[in-house]
Amino acid sequence: MKRLLLLSLSLIMTMALFAQKQIKVACVGNSITYGSGLTDPKTQSYPSQLQQLLGEAYEVGNFGKPGATLLNKGHRPYMEQSEYKDALAFAGDIVVIHLGINDTDPRNWPHYRDYFVKDYLALIDSFRRVNSKCRVIIARLTPIADRHPRFESGTRDWHGEIQQAIETVADYAGVQLIDFHEPLYPYPFLLPDAVHPTKEGAGVLAQTVCSAITGNFGGLQLSELYSDNMVLQRDTPLTIQGKANAGDKIVVKLAGQQATTKATDNGRWAVTLRPLKAGGPYTLTVAGQKQKLVYTDVLIGEVWLCSGQSNMEFMVKQAATAKSALLQADNNLIRLFDKKARWRTNAVEWDQSVLDSLNHLQYYADTQWSVASSGSVSSFSAVAYYFGKMLQDSLQVPVGLICNAIGGSPTEAWIDRETLEYQFPGILRNWTQNDFIQDWVRGRAALNVKKSTNKQQRHPYEPCYLYEAGIRSFDQFPIKGVIWYQGESNAQNRETHEKLFTLLVQSWRKNWKNETLPFYYVQLSSLDRPSWTWFRDSQRRLMKQIPHTGMVVSSDCGDSLDVHPINKKPIGERLARWALNQTYGQTNVVPSGPLFRSMELRDGAAYLSFDYAENMGSADRQPLRTFEVAETEGVYYPATAEVIGSQIKVYNKKVKQPHYVRYGWQPFTRANLVNGSGLPASTFRTDK
Repeated sequence: MKRLLLLSLSLIMTMALFAQKQIKVACVGNSITYGSGLTDPKTQSYPSQLQQLLGEAYEVGNFGKPGATLLNKGHRPYMEQSEYKDALAFAGDIVVIHLGINDTDPRNWPHYRDYFVKDYLALIDSFRRVNSKCRVIIARLTPIADRHPRFESGTRDWHGEIQQAIETVADYAGVQLIDFHEPLYPYPFLLPDAVHPTKEGAGVLAQTVCSAITGNFGGLQLSELYSDNMVLQRDTPLTIQGKANAGDKIVVKLAGQQATTKATDNGRWAVTLRPLKAGGPYTLTVAGQKQKLVYTDVLIGEVWLCSGQSNMEFMVKQAATAKSALLQADNNLIRLFDKKARWRTNAVEWDQSVLDSLNHLQYYADTQWSVASSGSVSSFSAVAYYFGKMLQDSLQVPVGLICNAIGGSPTEAWIDRETLEYQFPGILRNWTQNDFIQDWVRGRAALNVKKSTNKQQRHPYEPCYLYEAGIRSFDQFPIKGVIWYQGESNAQNRETHEKLFTLLVQSWRKNWKNETLPFYYVQLSSLDRPSWTWFRDSQRRLMKQIPHTGMVVSSDCGDSLDVHPINKKPIGERLARWALNQTYGQTNVVPSGPLFRSMELRDGAAYLSFDYAENMGSADRQPLRTFEVAETEGVYYPATAEVIGSQIKVYNKKVKQPHYVRYGWQPFTRANLVNGSGLPASTFRTDK
């Protein structure tokens, strides 16, 4: 509120100045302000582009000094440079400051960090002394990409500490804070040397400053997920947020509630409505001072995000049960938001127009919510649809399904950049060549962008890309939980996937500010790929390591030759079982088949205990098969397996002292252990 009041006063002052004279804008900074790395800094630097945006009513001066530090004890203090003296003489009515990037140098921040806030305040005061009415705007630092040679040795961490110090300065000095980091952060190709923006990147900075000065952020806007026919999450404080011009009054009305707020000086606004019960239809109205957005046929119910790669993308019309599904598809209480890519990532070469569009994170086509019908369901995810249908049948409330799945996509493409920069930076570097990427993933990406002459060309498989293009844009639209079907593109390296999958869940929970966000996923099915046995067992173990998760077994629905098995209905319904049991408290619904828990060794046999083991038996009335036993790891023998009470006895007369048991340990397995609900057991191996 303090900053908003200051902004309002600043805008009034600016208008008064405009009535008297040309408004002078002093852009103070380092090489990024100056325009280093650009072909023609005089026309391409952000101050030059800002002049074009603001027009003749303003005079913009560029007072950038390459290599300058904010710290007065730094290796090149800005306040000792001739550009600083020129900026003072300019006596700007508006002063825009972007300093601190060079303070990440090991010659500076480790030694003089304690002086940063006071030095910044002194710089601000010096401009106020030459023009007591000047409006000061300071900027959060532009990104430093992970390609920077000192990124992990200090730059990454010091950059973050300086960002916090800049925010402290803004609060203490009562000046406007703008963000040079957020608008460039998803676009690493706009920083070819890891620091200096291209002409386009400088244009992004110019637009950021222009909006800050004028308060024009493009008017009233909400996430693409707001449209007619949408479903909003029930029984939780409902935050609705968006953008608008600075200071605009925003009025939100829904289901008899009304909330009012004002857009902040960075053009953001948010209101929180009281929890709503399932129902509708309602009309959501969001009104600004000059615009009004009206969304009709809005339902309140359960909203789930459905994501992953091609087996989640696999459409109802491709499934074995397509005919019966489409005959029953019409359901006003199921709503679909199908976020599809503009171009497939299969093994085809893209044309140049595709490559140009991908550069701007426009990989996805525009879409809106639709009511479930034979037409909309046909091209929707089969797994997601069957999940939602079972939820709607069981809960008898509206269900909204958001599908965002990309064929072939690796886990790392779905994780936010900050998480990878701090937790797994190695996977970001030279991603098409490093050892973390499967050869076929790398090869397909290379084929897709074969025509590109841009060495920084992005592809949807690039680490962080799908988060930045397809998750970040959701703007924290309220959801109940996530279902996930992915792993085929990471199955060659289970150790890497274990780390990545953990980071993925953490990343999305952080995005939605919900540490207990349910995350239910599908274990890879049966297929003749040797690494899949270990990978499936790794997925099983991850369920125990990451709270509020559940895993669906799909090995009984696999196809030995096809990575896309067509029997998707059981998979969607098994995901729904996890949600009904764990999220909605329907304890009468068994969420899983038998899951190995522990092993006892006695009398030359192994006795195995399982969770969800009631009425265990054979799925096909044949003897239990694919159990193996070993005294020494790696030397396994086929074993006899018998249900003994609530346990399974496993033995082989050749193995006198069994220490290890494994089950379904084949890439394509015909394992047949199920529980009384007919749900299959996960393949597994025991530890000694």
